[in-house]
Amino acid sequence: MTPAPGMPTVHIPMDHYSAVYAAANQAREVARACGLPGALPDRAAVLASELASNIHKHARDGAVYLQPGAAGNGMDILAVDQGPGIADLDLSFTDGYTTTNTLGAGLGAVRRIATHFTIRSGSAYGTLAHAWIADPRLDLQPPPPTAVGALCLPASGQEQCGDNYAVVRHGKVRTGLVLDGLGHGPEAAAAVQRAVRTFHPLADHGLADIMTAIHRALRHTRGAAAAVVRTHSDHVEYCGTGNVRVFTLSPQGIHQQLLGQPGIVGYNMPTPRVHTLQLHGRDSVVLVHTDGIDHRWARDASAAYLRLPPPLMVASLVHHHRRRRDDATALAIGS
Repeated sequence: MTPAPGMPTVHIPMDHYSAVYAAANQAREVARACGLPGALPDRAAVLASELASNIHKHARDGAVYLQPGAAGNGMDILAVDQGPGIADLDLSFTDGYTTTNTLGAGLGAVRRIATHFTIRSGSAYGTLAHAWIADPRLDLQPPPPTAVGALCLPASGQEQCGDNYAVVRHGKVRTGLVLDGLGHGPEAAAAVQRAVRTFHPLADHGLADIMTAIHRALRHTRGAAAAVVRTHSDHVEYCGTGNVRVFTLSPQGIHQQLLGQPGIVGYNMPTPRVHTLQLHGRDSVVLVHTDGIDHRWARDASAAYLRLPPPLMVASLVHHHRRRRDDATALAIGS
């Protein structure tokens, strides 16, 4: 399952205490849009409120991000800040522990309510948190929520996003698509939504065939830049056209970086070429992003950043390196 067409990530800057209430209200709305039943939308609101409140009390330059679950069903709630980090994470989960004379129920409550909760904290990147909430009654084997991370944000002042992404899992293999429609607004959004619809039934086909099918589908649209990646245990297949970048990473460093062939999918796409990129161990990640994210982040990527799980890696990347005048999308898939 991927974000519904036309439903980009909701971004809530934590610039005033009222943003805590906004995070709770919008989390409830996103949860309902994701089809979460019963009391789950209210629980999503509690998760967002607690994480937002933690930013307001302890940090700066923070934000909450809300979206359908990037790795499968359910909903993602991500919190990012530029604070000093939490000195003792284990202690912070203890009920009643507080440094601000409040009830001290925040992170402990988040861990209990969330279906899955991941948090990292350090001076290199502040505090990063990912709460995933899903319907426990579904008779499914959901993919690990930490295996895939993604955010998709419209340019400042735009309601619709001209970027998009999709991930399909088949067995142990995942195939991901990242798109950057030409321009901004409704026409760019319509093009990338058509590409996503074309991609889903073909996700297990060869990458060149997928790119060719998307090219044909976008002929009467603005067109787009696009990249398709397929992860295996020890390597990644990649095929791309236009200004979408792909990186292979591991805790040891950034190993490879590629840019798509010159051209526009839907207009003048060259013959697709599939590349094979090697992965470097169990903690390797393939990261794909549009040019709404400044690629110069890779020059100074710290060892601490390279050890982050995909959802937190993407959240940090987008929060700190997004170009707000452009649509921005990043997708990270773990090996």
